[in-house]
Amino acid sequence: MVLLAAAVCTKAGKAIVSRQFVEMTRTRIEGLLAAFPKLMNTGKQHTFVETESVRYVYQPMEKLYMVLITTKNSNILEDLETLRLFSRVIPEYCRALEENEISDHCFDLIFAFDEIVALGYRENVNLAQIRTFTEMDSHEEKVFRAVRETQEREAKAEMRRKAKELQQARRDAERQGKKAPGFGGFGSSAVSGGSTAAMITETIIETDKPKVAPAPPRPSGPSKALKLGAKGKEVDNFVDKLKSEGETIISSSMGKRTSEATKVYVPPINMESVHMKIEEKITLTCGRDGGLQNMELHGMIMLRISDDKFGRIRLHVENEDKKGVQLQTHPNVDKKLFTAESLIGLKNPEKSFPVNSDVGVLKWRLQTTEESFIPLTINCWPSESGNGCDVNIEYELQEDNLELNDVVITIPLPSGVGAPVIGEIDGEYRHDSRRNTLEWCLPVIDAKNKSGSLEFSIAGQPNDFFPVQVSFISKKNYCNIQVTKVTQVDGNSPVRFSTETTFLVDKYEVL
Repeated sequence: MVLLAAAVCTKAGKAIVSRQFVEMTRTRIEGLLAAFPKLMNTGKQHTFVETESVRYVYQPMEKLYMVLITTKNSNILEDLETLRLFSRVIPEYCRALEENEISDHCFDLIFAFDEIVALGYRENVNLAQIRTFTEMDSHEEKVFRAVRETQEREAKAEMRRKAKELQQARRDAERQGKKAPGFGGFGSSAVSGGSTAAMITETIIETDKPKVAPAPPRPSGPSKALKLGAKGKEVDNFVDKLKSEGETIISSSMGKRTSEATKVYVPPINMESVHMKIEEKITLTCGRDGGLQNMELHGMIMLRISDDKFGRIRLHVENEDKKGVQLQTHPNVDKKLFTAESLIGLKNPEKSFPVNSDVGVLKWRLQTTEESFIPLTINCWPSESGNGCDVNIEYELQEDNLELNDVVITIPLPSGVGAPVIGEIDGEYRHDSRRNTLEWCLPVIDAKNKSGSLEFSIAGQPNDFFPVQVSFISKKNYCNIQVTKVTQVDGNSPVRFSTETTFLVDKYEVL
C-alpha cells in the first residue's frame, strides 16, 4: 500500500478528521499524528518528514495541517500531487479553515477523501469529478418526495373535510334535538357539542405542524419510486394518523394520487394516435468580447403511431426557415416527394410506418459563426474596484418569435470570498456556496421581456467570472419547421395528430 492515511490536524498534532486506507487502530493513528509536530524542524521549508517506518507529506493551512501518511517507498512526486488535490478539496466544503468548520463538515470531507484514494492508491479524478460524485442526485427520490408531499396535503384536506362534515352533523342534530355524533373517539354523548368542535379544531391544527415520528409501513399502494437509503419501507405519518382514528384507506385512491403527483414532473400531453415530437438542441460558444466562435443546432421530427389503421400516412411539412439549415430525410422516406411537395411519406406507399415506436423521419442541422444567429446574447462586464470587482451582466433576446422558459444564467465566483452583494436585478438569484456559483434565474424571456440586467459586487479578478453558462427550455423551436397537416395515403383524408415541440440547450457558454 502507498497511502496509509489522510488527516487534518492542528499544529499540536490533534486529529480533527482522519481517514485510514489500511487497517490501523485509533491508537496507532493518534500516535503518528501526535509525533508529527515534534519531527518538523523550524525554519526549514521541507514539505515532508520521515521516520523509520513512515513518511509524512504535509501542507500548512493557516492554523492547521493537511497531512498524508505514506510508506517510505512511495513516489514522493505522486504524493505531493495527491496532497495538492486534498488541500483543494477542503475549501470546497469548509468556508473557513478552522477546527470547528472542519468538524462540522467531517463526513463530507471523508466522502471526498474516499473519491481521491481507494485501497491506498490514488484515483484518476479531478476536483470537478469529486464534486459530481459526492453530490449524486436521484430523480426517483425527487418523485418519491413529491408523491409523499402530495399525499400529506390530501390527507390534511381530507381531515378538514371530515371535521366540517362532523360540525355540520352536530348543527343538524342540535336543530332536531338529537345527540351530537362522535368523531374518532373525541366526540361522544357525554361531551357537549361546543367542546366537540373545539377538540376537532385542535386536532386539525396539530396535524398542520410537521411531526417526525417512526410509523409502520403503508400496507396499500406503495410507490414504485426509489428512495436512497431506504430499506423497502415507506412512511406516511398523515395516512397512519387517519388510520389510527378509524378511517379506511382505499388502495386504488392511493394509486390515483401517486399518478397525479407524478404529473408535477411530467406535464400531461394529449397524445393522439399520430404523435410527433419536434426536438432541437443547441451548442453555442461565444467570446466575452463579442463574436460567435461556434454555433451548432440539431433538430429532428420523431413520429409515433399507436394505431395500425394510421400506419399509411403522409406528413405535410411547412419550412419557413431562412437561416439555411441542412435537411435530411430517413432513408426509407421518399426524398423526391419531400423535395417537390414537402411531404414525408415512405418510398413504398403500400408499406406502413412502424407502430408503437419512435421513428425519426426528418432531421436538420445548422452550423454557423454568424453573430446575428445567436438566440440570446449575454454581455458580462466585470470591472475592478477598490474592494474587488463590480460585475454587470445583461441578456437580450435576438429572436422575437422564441419564448424561453426556466432560464438560468450561471456565473462562476471566486472561492473563499463569501457571498456576492447584489445591487440591481431583474428576476431572482441563487448563491451556491459549495459550487461557488451565482445563478440568475428568469422564468420567462420573450418579446415582452427581451432584456434584463444584474449587478453585483464581490472580491476577485475579472477572469474569475468566466465561463458564463446558460440553460433554458422552450416550447417553440428555433428553426421554423413544423408539421401542419397529416393525411392518409389513400384518399388524402385528414388525420388527427398531436405535436410536442422542445428546444433545449446542450451547451451554451460565454468564454
